[in-house]
Amino acid sequence: MRGQKPVVVAAAVVASLCLGAGVAAAGDGWGPAKPGSDGAGDSYYPQDGNGGYDVADYNLKVGYDPASHQLTGRQDITARATQSLSSFDLDLRGLTVDSVKVDGRDAKFARTGDHELVITPARALWRGQNFKVAIAYHGVPAPISDPSLGANGWQYAKAGGAFVAGEPKSATTWYPVNDTPLDKATFHLAITVPDEWGVIANGRERGSVKAPGGTTHVWAEETPIVPYMTTVAIDKWTFDRRQRKDGTPVVSAYAPGVPDATKQAEARLPEILDFLESKFGPYPIDAAGGIFLNEEIGFSLETMSRPIYSAGWAGTVPTIVHENAHQWYGDSVAVAHWRDVCLNECFASYAEWLWDEAKEGVDLNKQYAADVKKASARFWDGKLYDMGAGNEFTYVYSKGPLMLHALRNYIGQPAFAFVLKTWPSLHRGGNASMQEFQRYTELVAHRSLKGFFDAWVYGTGKPADQYLFPGGLKPAA
Repeated sequence: MRGQKPVVVAAAVVASLCLGAGVAAAGDGWGPAKPGSDGAGDSYYPQDGNGGYDVADYNLKVGYDPASHQLTGRQDITARATQSLSSFDLDLRGLTVDSVKVDGRDAKFARTGDHELVITPARALWRGQNFKVAIAYHGVPAPISDPSLGANGWQYAKAGGAFVAGEPKSATTWYPVNDTPLDKATFHLAITVPDEWGVIANGRERGSVKAPGGTTHVWAEETPIVPYMTTVAIDKWTFDRRQRKDGTPVVSAYAPGVPDATKQAEARLPEILDFLESKFGPYPIDAAGGIFLNEEIGFSLETMSRPIYSAGWAGTVPTIVHENAHQWYGDSVAVAHWRDVCLNECFASYAEWLWDEAKEGVDLNKQYAADVKKASARFWDGKLYDMGAGNEFTYVYSKGPLMLHALRNYIGQPAFAFVLKTWPSLHRGGNASMQEFQRYTELVAHRSLKGFFDAWVYGTGKPADQYLFPGGLKPAA
């Protein structure tokens, strides 16, 4: 039947993608052991991440003293070599490395550049070999300064606590990591803080136990996670613990001073997740909730399972919708390269439109026409793809939802709704590019969309009327 065709197409797309990946990997890494690359090759951030191995799990045990800001860590990494390795790199900014062991043997290590930790194991690692790395380290974490977003990574709250938030870099400020979206791994955290402090992190709570110097709080994120989506936050939290109808735990934490209006907005999270499931398919993460700071930072962030929110402007229903839409578009399905960031932000921004349409009765066609009418030439020249390093988080929030609403009208509501709901399942737990999204949408729509994507996504300037006002869209009067 006609309704089944897109399902067959989806399976074919997955098969072709998997085949392509297998062929690409088959000829590499069988020769003599050599150093893994010191970057993952992203065109914007070529030194971020590393090559030659794939991480399966980070198991992190941390002690943190809010009074001195001193952090002491022990990191156990489980990984598999994807080439024969004489040495390999991890990413870590600042902090002092005390020792490194690979498979229980002392390994040599050195620091290069601003974040490379180069590890030389006592014995070479052969392609396909599973191995474990144990790293002891300590120091006072420092945030990364971003010219547009401000501080990223480990940050300090004025009331004495600390929290981690940042994109595209963050995790390297507090633990050794393969800092690339292409290497997802499970994440286990046990953090010890003085008794008067509380802790919230990704995933599910695994309990708290008394320990020398305080209390150890244990969290586990069993959904493989991109490094910048990992977080921990230390404060004197007020916790709200609930469950979704399917039993998924919902844990939200509010710093002292967070207003009641913000708590009331977050109380709608189960309703928000149900709505997003109706648009994007089954919730792809194993826990939910939110972390609400009493600090004004330059952004809120879709840290997996538990977004972290700035004080002030961010504690509203639209922002909660946006950050939780990312659990599908951005977290479960991550970018292949940072030039593809519209696959995260354009969709999360359009989720706000969909919410307004369903819950507030907003006529999106009228909203679209009004936004098009007031858009400037500079707006139309804003890029939704390959916008350049440092420019990722600009027009994806404003031009991005306009593009998706135009696409909805260009291919028709049934095809658009099918794409929105099946794309996250198709790439669940993986990475994707804008070109893959275009090809999949073309297959569902049974037509070439080259003109549309060239006009809206890959190019600049105001799209021609056939792409600007397709279907039922009309210029504002």
